[in-house]
Amino acid sequence: MFTRRDFIKSSGLLALGSVSLPQIGCTKSVKNPGIQLYTFRKEMLENPRKTLEVIAKLGYKELESARSDKGHYYGLTAKEMKAVSKDLGLTLRSGHVHIDQDWQKTVNEAAESGQEYVICSSMPTEEQTVSNYRKTADIFNKAAEECKKNNLKFGYHNHDYEFEKVDGKVLYDILLTETDAGLVDMELDLGWVVATGNDPIAYFNKYPDRFPLWHLKDMKKEKNESTEFGKGKLNIAEMFKNGDKSGMKYFFVEQEEYLSTPEDSAKHNIEYLKNIHY
Repeated sequence: MFTRRDFIKSSGLLALGSVSLPQIGCTKSVKNPGIQLYTFRKEMLENPRKTLEVIAKLGYKELESARSDKGHYYGLTAKEMKAVSKDLGLTLRSGHVHIDQDWQKTVNEAAESGQEYVICSSMPTEEQTVSNYRKTADIFNKAAEECKKNNLKFGYHNHDYEFEKVDGKVLYDILLTETDAGLVDMELDLGWVVATGNDPIAYFNKYPDRFPLWHLKDMKKEKNESTEFGKGKLNIAEMFKNGDKSGMKYFFVEQEEYLSTPEDSAKHNIEYLKNIHY
């Protein structure tokens, strides 16, 4: 006979099941896609406002600028870049710069633009030695202190050459260990990492929370050229599954070579991201 006690036990199990079931197979989708404007480098120089309109219509939300022949904002002032982006529903989060004689001007402009990050886009000097990377780490620490005074965050963007080994040491690892983790962030270019045969997730695990910014770039399997998402060797879904380990806050789609046009590639990439669940 089905007693009241049986009913209560059965009801309790059903209640527990109703709480647990939504967690089974629960996935997240990619939100707030960003784009590195170097992807549209020619178009940004020709007509930055029109190009930003195209980017906004594609569905991108976050921007990272790159130093150009017309300055850091493609001929626009820092205030104009901020205003145009805001009008289009875009947010300028970061910018690629050089550490040079105009460093203080660069920092001042970045603060005026309202961006959060200032990212050194390449090594200040090309010498591939342990001593040079240690010296560069010191330069980065000082640059980060200057940025902090202006309510900015400083970081470094890698290419492939930083993963060379010298005297048994990976040069990139020297930057990670010799810089102040509380001041210097890293923008990990996932495409260049896999191009060197390294695993980004291994770096997330070894240096947790050091990579708040990503360049999301797929790379061809046969040679080191960027390609549309899903056509190369980067497991993009797996990257997002491990995003929390890296401390990822913003990611910027970047593509340097195209099958047709930057707009076509950017459209393909954002549509690909809409179908990723992790």
